[in-house]
This record gives sequence, C-alpha cells and structure tokens, in this order.
Amino acid sequence: MSSIRILAGDEEKLPALEDALAAMPVDMTMPAPEDWRPRQWQTTLAQSFPVTGPATYRKGSHSTLVFLPGPGNGWWLKRLDLEEQLPIKVSVRNVWTAHRNIVLRSGSPHNYVRMTEHIIAHRLGLGLDNAAIGIDSGDPPLFNIGSLPIVEAVRAAGIVEDKTRPLRYVAVKEPVALMSANGGSYLRVDPPPPGCRKLSFDVGIDFPTAIGQQRIQFDLHDDAFMHGAHARTNCSRAQVLYMCTIGKLFADTRNLGYTRDNILIAGKDRYYNEPRMMRDGKSLEAVWHRACLDLIAALSLLDEGRLCGKVTSYKAGHALDCRLMTLLYRDELLEPLPSI
Repeated sequence: MSSIRILAGDEEKLPALEDALAAMPVDMTMPAPEDWRPRQWQTTLAQSFPVTGPATYRKGSHSTLVFLPGPGNGWWLKRLDLEEQLPIKVSVRNVWTAHRNIVLRSGSPHNYVRMTEHIIAHRLGLGLDNAAIGIDSGDPPLFNIGSLPIVEAVRAAGIVEDKTRPLRYVAVKEPVALMSANGGSYLRVDPPPPGCRKLSFDVGIDFPTAIGQQRIQFDLHDDAFMHGAHARTNCSRAQVLYMCTIGKLFADTRNLGYTRDNILIAGKDRYYNEPRMMRDGKSLEAVWHRACLDLIAALSLLDEGRLCGKVTSYKAGHALDCRLMTLLYRDELLEPLPSI
C-alpha cells in the first residue's frame, strides 16, 4: 500500500476491495479508437438551444434547460426564476450535498440546483469545456432515455474550439484511493503514462437486486459517452412501493416524477419494467449510468481543465465521488500536465 496515498478510510481494507473488483468478470470494454487524439484548445457551443423534459421533483410539470456558449472558465448554472442571484459555478467548491444526488448551491440557500449530475456530466463526457446553462427552477428534467436529449441537442448545436484558449490537462501527482466509512466501496485514481491524455475507467457495481454484479472498462471518448447517455437512473422495487405508500407523506418523494419509462425498476429477482442496454443477455444499464452520469459528473466538478489517467470505482456513489474531488483539492494533489 506504500505506493498508494490513502485519502480516507481504512487502508487495510483496500486489498480486499481491489480483489473483489478483480474477481468480477468484465461485461463490456470500449477502448478509444486508434485515431483518437486529445484536443489542444478549449471548446464551447456554436449556438444556444433549449432542452425540455418532465421535471424530476414536480410531478406533472416540465423543466427547461437553456444552453448557451460560455465566455470561458468552465460551466455556470443560472436560476432564471431568481433574478437577483448570481450564476452557480460548476465546481466541487459549490457542492451543497451529495447524499442522494449532487446539489450545487451558491449564495442564498434558495439558489440551488438539484440532481445536477445528469447535466454536468456532459462537461467531460462530451468535451465541452465552457458553457452557461439557464434553468427555470432548481428542478432539472428527467428524460426517458438517460441524458440522450442533451447529447443530441449539443451535437446539433455544434461544439467549436476557441484557439485563443489552450486546453489544460490535469492529473493526480501520485496514485490515490479512498474507501467509504463502512469499508464496502472504494475509488482509486492513477496518473496517466507519460504523454498520454486519455481518461480511462474500470467501474464495478454490486446490487442486492436483479441488477447484481456489473463491470465495464472504457476510455472516455464520444462513442463511449454517447452509449452511456442512454442509461436511465435506477431504483429498487421497494423504493417504488415506499413512494406509492408512506412516501406520499413527504414532499421529496410525493412529488417525484419517476415513471416506468424514465427509471429502471429492479426487484430482488427480476426487473419490473423492461431493462435496456443488453449485452449477452444481461442489462448493463445500471453500470453505464453509474459510470457516465454519476462518476463522470463528479469528475466534471474540476475548477478547470480535463482530468486524465485511470479512475477505478467499486460500489461507490455520489458521496464518495464528491469526497474524492474535495480531498484532491484540499491536499493539492492535482497538477497540470505539459502540452503535447
């Protein structure tokens, strides 16, 4: 363990966690194409566009995102219904909570946006460095096909390079890892080989439901993220029953806009709606959602630049993802890489 810097958790539990992931079969790999090359310049949108979908926390309502070319310096979320509040910079410094989802907030307690992961994942996922996003409430849309409507709208609008702004790549200074408080999950980040600017993933999940064990390995590139963008969020059959009964007493669950179309419902032994993203008879929807719309979202909380190296995730979630980003900044473990 001396070659790995432990950021949090019990160091003695890491070998067992790494062995558990290594013992899990790899269900799918998606390496970068041979002609993949890292960008040299920062990017933004060629034009603005809106995207509308069912609201996540206001059942029966709709929510609209308005994407605009960014003036530089990352992503910004602007609550259009709060005239006197400033935009929220997409940064780990503005994470309010990551208990159930990533909530960003700046300034007033009312100036927040919930479930931002399904929006901000596109920053790294699509290689869109600078953008401004207006939202008509703190409640983002929840689409029937993951975040595919955003991906398609970005592609239709176009991504352009700003050749006055060189793109900076960053990496960890040394291999780092952290474990959850209960010792059941971990994240690890390794620096890239010399001259490499790829961001690679090894992601494993293990749910006590029909989802079970799933593992994928991939390099982040357009086709891989486009594939993962099809994946819906998931919940257990027990959670659905709770929302339909006792959950009606509480606003957060009573007003959830979950439907059989926009989430994957997993019972103990079977799915209760049709699973998607089948591979050799097995649905990989849950692990692709975890990788692309959860983990990549947390990595998109970088203040600036793009991360490269290898990220390993075993049974981790939002809280551990955001804790990783916080500790990387607290301990000054990120460094810019030289131009290539």
